Amino acid sequence: MADSGEAVLRIHFSAGDLTRTRIAEEPDPLWEIVLSMHQLREPRRESVLDAWRGRQRPGDLSALRMLSPLMPPRGYFPDFLTPAAGLGGLECGIDAVLSTPRSQLRAEMALLAEQDRLPAWTRPLAVGDLEAVHRLGRALRRYYDAVLAPCWPRIAARVEADRRHRTSAQCRLGTEEMLRTFAPILRWEPPVLVADYPAERDIHLEGRGLLLVPSYFCRRTPVALLDTALWPVLVYPARMPEPEAAVGPAPRLAPLLGHTRAAVLQALQEPCTTTELARLAGVSVSSASEHASVLRRAGLVASTRERHRMHHSLTRLGSHLLSGVLVG
Repeated sequence: MADSGEAVLRIHFSAGDLTRTRIAEEPDPLWEIVLSMHQLREPRRESVLDAWRGRQRPGDLSALRMLSPLMPPRGYFPDFLTPAAGLGGLECGIDAVLSTPRSQLRAEMALLAEQDRLPAWTRPLAVGDLEAVHRLGRALRRYYDAVLAPCWPRIAARVEADRRHRTSAQCRLGTEEMLRTFAPILRWEPPVLVADYPAERDIHLEGRGLLLVPSYFCRRTPVALLDTALWPVLVYPARMPEPEAAVGPAPRLAPLLGHTRAAVLQALQEPCTTTELARLAGVSVSSASEHASVLRRAGLVASTRERHRMHHSLTRLGSHLLSGVLVG
């Protein structure tokens, strides 16, 4: 597996590949584990993830020491960490990791060792030692429970919104037009899908089609499996919801809160800074700050200051009001 860079990835389609291309129906917890690990150690931090990152504590990261060498934030990481079965849920994915053939473990761990020196405990893993493999499974589960489970509804909501957007375009306009919705991250240059990438790569689908997997933690560039014998997968950043495409109860809240304040509340489905809130709600920064203050005094929004930036998120009451769910 590769991560961010400056070269180009080309995915070559045939007519048959277009008919077999689809969007994953659920977020993949193993991909989100790997990519969130990258974000925890990313020096060029995305402000949209600051609120999530700020909630992490050293005690939450008991699995970090084991997983870090296997998931470096730059360069290659093993394909066996993100099996296709992960789309069936965490336990299905972990079961697939535990069932990785020894030949695959050996080959992929050797590739990883070429990139960086690995700790001694990885040697038993590389030869398929059962205890080492099961330790890896436990570490994946602990990391998910501590770091991802608390925010999984938010992750799932973002991925679902992206999936609806892409599949709607595919149903109405066809796969080629759906592929154009990924610009500028992906560029559809028929019959090739092009993306900036860490290294020059060409993937020929050869009639297998492409599975596109939206990801909450994927940033800047998409990620593809290195092993071309595996089913072709491309993980890409799930799009931020556009305020004009927002759905839900915000129109019902407008008579109560006012149109602008309802838009501000809806924009806060994702924690964000005042500047990002202004962009999402389509208002000035000063107006976004003022509306967030009113909503905060009403108990609907929580705000915290980090250096020179204010971060806003919905409170439990605000989430219930926005979703239309009664608070018990």
